[in-house]
Amino acid sequence: MVRVPFRAAADRVRHRLSRLARPASRPRATAPEAPRAAAEGGPRAPRTPVPGDLAAAPTPRPWLRALGMLAVVVLGAWLGLLAVGSIRTPVGPMDTNMTLRPSLTGGSKINVAPLGALELDSHIAPLRLDVDVDRLDPERSQALVDQPERFSGLQDEVTRDVAAGTGELAVRSCVAVISGATALGLVVYRRPRRALAAGGLALTLLAASGVSAYATWNPKSVLEPKFSGLLSSAPSLVGDARSIVTEFDIYQQELARLVTNVTKLYDATSTLPVYQPDPGTIRALHVSDIHLNPAAWHIIASLVEQYEIDVIIDSGDTMDHGSAAENGFLDPIRDLGAPYVWVRGNHDSTVTQDYLKKFRNVRVLDDGKAVNVGGLRIAGTGDASFTPDRTAPVGGKAAAQLEGARLASALRDQERAGTPVDIAVAHDPNTARETDGTVPLVLSGHLHRRINEQLKLGTRLKVEGSTGGGGLRAVQNEKPEKVHASVLYLDRSTRRLQAWDEITLGGLGLTTAEVSRHLPEENLKKDSPVSPTPSPSSASSSPSATRSPGRATPSP
Repeated sequence: MVRVPFRAAADRVRHRLSRLARPASRPRATAPEAPRAAAEGGPRAPRTPVPGDLAAAPTPRPWLRALGMLAVVVLGAWLGLLAVGSIRTPVGPMDTNMTLRPSLTGGSKINVAPLGALELDSHIAPLRLDVDVDRLDPERSQALVDQPERFSGLQDEVTRDVAAGTGELAVRSCVAVISGATALGLVVYRRPRRALAAGGLALTLLAASGVSAYATWNPKSVLEPKFSGLLSSAPSLVGDARSIVTEFDIYQQELARLVTNVTKLYDATSTLPVYQPDPGTIRALHVSDIHLNPAAWHIIASLVEQYEIDVIIDSGDTMDHGSAAENGFLDPIRDLGAPYVWVRGNHDSTVTQDYLKKFRNVRVLDDGKAVNVGGLRIAGTGDASFTPDRTAPVGGKAAAQLEGARLASALRDQERAGTPVDIAVAHDPNTARETDGTVPLVLSGHLHRRINEQLKLGTRLKVEGSTGGGGLRAVQNEKPEKVHASVLYLDRSTRRLQAWDEITLGGLGLTTAEVSRHLPEENLKKDSPVSPTPSPSSASSSPSATRSPGRATPSP
């Protein structure tokens, strides 16, 4: 009884050796009696080839197996990097997220939301280093401002932070690629040895990539970055990298001022006092002249939430040059939480206009077009001139007035058709003034200062200041430009202006945040308050009716 299984095992060994000795092209056959004899417990006869019993089974080619293994390794390593191959680490005053990504060209990419990105030809390897700058830490930034002497060691501190971050990232990436390749190898091959081989090969490829990156490392790549998004205009705004290196003393002073200003601006927007308007009113937010300042979207979103805005009306100059490269700046409009009505300013191009038309929550007005949005009927027209270089427009005031006459004609047509317009919008006040007598309220911008004027034929003209505080150029000004926006309260049945709140932030570098309630003269005569807040004593048409957060500092 003991010899039977022993003899069967010996037969199997001899059979496998005979298969190895045979040419790969010869067919393999088995005798049908062997399984039956083994099942009956009798001795198992050796297998003998029977020509024609089974079709020949081709031997897999080695290079196909190698390609399959390589595909498993690369895919598993990539999945591992996606899952756990990133770290969060501080770099100087910034919080960053570092990640390694497969790439054909290598290099490094630094994403600075919402301004854009810059790419560096830092190395040549099948791996790219992605660094996402999440935010500027207020405490670490303020520490630099309070102790300027720390700037002298900032470069060394950043170097240490980057070295520590990349070291931790390397360890995390090794674990990620080994785990990912091993796990996928186990799923595909279902054999531990193959899975471990896949993990080992992944580690080898990662090490080879690291050696290639180290051997081709180019520290001078920071002097020749490639900008994208809003950062594409960075060289013209802050000077090229070479001038920063040669004039580092000036640069560190500007950096300290920039850190202080941006931090204080964001602090100010989070402390705006909240008014509770009458639920029976329509609330419209009037903004203008953002001029590529990304902080404006944070301000607008905060106002939309705090004041429960029904519609946002933008009277133009959202951009600075109107180029296609700037279009990505407009993307946050999708998430502001309210419909967005927009007219073209003299810094906005038709390229900008066409891009905004694709947004679902945006209504672009031009040539007197009217739309119903947020309970209001609004009509408007784009600016008659396009002057991104700040040159005098061709036609000047006369062209703006002619455009206003066309808008007024369109408003009269709307009234004759039985669909009168509640609010007209034009960027240039010279255009807006031509609508006097055809609409109760007309909004504009362009001047970067507020004007509230009752025109001769009864139309109220409201000119808004710059919601972008003059734009990105404001960081270079010695005296910051204030940030302006207004909340308009309109009666839901008559759709006439009942009151408005003027929101004023102190601008870059200042923490003042004021909100003043104003009533039209006719409402003051009737002595009929619009909403329970503020008290009637604080409702005034003068700028003195203001409220500020307790920690706000007076403007200089």
